Amino acid sequence: MGVGNHSVVSEIVLVGLTSSLEMQLVLFLVFSVFYLMGILGNLSIVVMVISDSHLHSPMYFLLANLSFIDMWVSSIPAPKMISDLFKERKVISFQGCIAQMFFLHVIGGTEMVLLIAMAFDRYVAICRPLHYLTIMKFRTCILLLVTAWTIGIIHSLIQLVFVVNLPFCGPNEVDSFYCDLPRFIRLACTDTYRSELMVIANSGFMSLGTFFILISSYIFILVTVWKHSSGGLSKALSTLSAHITVVVLFFGPCIFVYSWPFPTVPVDKFLAIFDVIITPFLNPAVYTFRNKEMKVAMRKIFSHVLSFRKLF
Repeated sequence: MGVGNHSVVSEIVLVGLTSSLEMQLVLFLVFSVFYLMGILGNLSIVVMVISDSHLHSPMYFLLANLSFIDMWVSSIPAPKMISDLFKERKVISFQGCIAQMFFLHVIGGTEMVLLIAMAFDRYVAICRPLHYLTIMKFRTCILLLVTAWTIGIIHSLIQLVFVVNLPFCGPNEVDSFYCDLPRFIRLACTDTYRSELMVIANSGFMSLGTFFILISSYIFILVTVWKHSSGGLSKALSTLSAHITVVVLFFGPCIFVYSWPFPTVPVDKFLAIFDVIITPFLNPAVYTFRNKEMKVAMRKIFSHVLSFRKLF
């Protein structure tokens, strides 16, 4: 049966983060700044990679795609969250809630696979530098990107196929600022134990599995470099430190939210802020301020902008 045959719930009420007017004002200013800076930072990376020929390499191709994804990670829930802060009644349509969950999990699943692709790129660059251009050719990059999006879409569809067929007959209040599976499932008027296990098995396993794959790959790269040249260990660690930082920031909240047994706890929605606001804001800073080529490209763009302004 479809959603319409099962559900009499037409809208979902979002509790939000706080009812204090002072805190709402603070959160509005903080979230607005973080969101806009995150969008501008990630957009700058995409523009720099496209416009600067020195950045036309597999590593920066994957980085630009990560930045593109991060813009959507924050743009799906953040604008509504910010606009809802001063609303007494925060609601989203039932269909809108389903759509929000679908796109969030598509983007989230895609980003996880893309991070694995970036780790593979670093492995080839550090451990097999002579074969780098042969292995990481343009076709390989496109294949990795298509694989990431395919897995992200499949990951999201598998979960929503179970969720949309649940009966929703009354409760419609979600203690969060956006729609996500753990809290949404608990609104169903039936035993949700199997659905909750499905979320843990799908999102939880994907988060934990991807995290351990990434950390294991970084350890393997560092050990390989250390065995061949102890002097190269510091350089490899410097190269990987940005990746490790992003992985920890992104997967920490995901693992806590999706890998712990239900029920959900209030801290979940505050941890979610990291994934939808903080991490997309920090990623550009992590990758640009620790990367010499990105900093050079940024200076070029600023110099071009200043030269253009002087003409007027």
